[in-house]
Amino acid sequence: MSTCLEVSAVSLILDRADRRLSRAITPARLAWLHSPRAMVLAFLAVHAVFLLALLPTILTGRVLGDLPLYRTWAENGLVHHLWQGINVEWVYPIGALLPIVLAGLGGPLLFQLLWFLMTMSLNALAVAALIDRGRDARGYRAAWLWLVILFVLSPVALLRLEGLTAPLVIIALVLLARRPVAAAALLTAATWIKVWPAAVMLAVVAVVRRRWLVAATGAAISVGVAGLVWAAGGIRFLTGFITMQSDRALQLEAPVTTPWVWLASAGRPGTVIYQNYAIATREVIGPGTTFAAQVMTPLMFLAVGAVLVLLLVGLRRGSEPTLLLLLGSLSLVGAFIVFNKVGSPQYMLWLVPIVVVGATRAWRQWRAAAYLMLAISVLTTMIFPIFYLQLIDGDPLAVLLLTMRNLLVIVLFGWSVRALVRLLKTSNVGAPAAADSVAAR
Repeated sequence: MSTCLEVSAVSLILDRADRRLSRAITPARLAWLHSPRAMVLAFLAVHAVFLLALLPTILTGRVLGDLPLYRTWAENGLVHHLWQGINVEWVYPIGALLPIVLAGLGGPLLFQLLWFLMTMSLNALAVAALIDRGRDARGYRAAWLWLVILFVLSPVALLRLEGLTAPLVIIALVLLARRPVAAAALLTAATWIKVWPAAVMLAVVAVVRRRWLVAATGAAISVGVAGLVWAAGGIRFLTGFITMQSDRALQLEAPVTTPWVWLASAGRPGTVIYQNYAIATREVIGPGTTFAAQVMTPLMFLAVGAVLVLLLVGLRRGSEPTLLLLLGSLSLVGAFIVFNKVGSPQYMLWLVPIVVVGATRAWRQWRAAAYLMLAISVLTTMIFPIFYLQLIDGDPLAVLLLTMRNLLVIVLFGWSVRALVRLLKTSNVGAPAAADSVAAR
């Protein structure tokens, strides 16, 4: 009874939000917003703002965000023939070297511009995929959501590798039903750039009927990558990004770290926020942090295993395959974040593609996740870069913002798992699951 009341209360709040949004947009404006012309103009306007903001940096040949590191790595390889992940151990999968080197081909002065052009191109392809090049009316709301979140998260979306992998995952999820090989190739490529798309790949392999084709495509590409690394003499560093992550302490922004951040803010002796210069990140140490860091990875694997079991049960019960895939993907990615001892602002871009594609499929089913994602994005940008220095100093307001953001991430993860369980309960046991009908639309 209480669960039904909670669902009704949430639905009432979301209905009011939708009604207010509908009243603000007249039918004529809505028709215009759902036109290819409006989408093109909005996309160009958003990226024109991005370009204007980056213009002083581009004209002076400088770089922002994580790009100084990326540019150094590109120069080390192109000029000094010292390649990350081949000659030395690296924190990223070896595929991350490709966009970094591509941005460095024009020389150090053009690095910021080329990175922006790569990001803009992939964002354009993601928007085109969401609206099926203007043919799918249901995709426009999701495309607008994607542009709004891109704008809000622009400090990380424009300046980190997630800005490239997020649109790749959107395109892959849209292509999955019609072109599973292409979708699997994109997800595998994205995984070799940053690990997180592996969660989506796991959900795809668990749910779709042509899982062997998808798995074979991913395996073939991975074998090819390993072969290239072996030929270059760096096979011993191929999995270095895994071992480097396993040795890390609790990172400042990870959800599990939040209690110790409050202790550091309160001046608790022995609890401090410090800079890990080796990997250029902020970490927290205090009573119990070593144990917490040790148990988070096993907990993450347990959570991932539990979600995979739910997906297999859903498949057996004939759950609607598209919803099963998307909820499973969101639950798996959520587990990657909630049970991770590492946490960074760009991790929020792991969640965005799945929520956006879900909104394309059915807005009413996914609006709670969409509104949560918008709130998470706003709080993330307030934390970084606006209040980041204050957060490092333990300012209570900054810590409160981080706490609110992390709580909302946990709520979103809980929403996805709960929705997945409800889907299983309402499925017809023994009904065939037409898993090859999985698509974004």
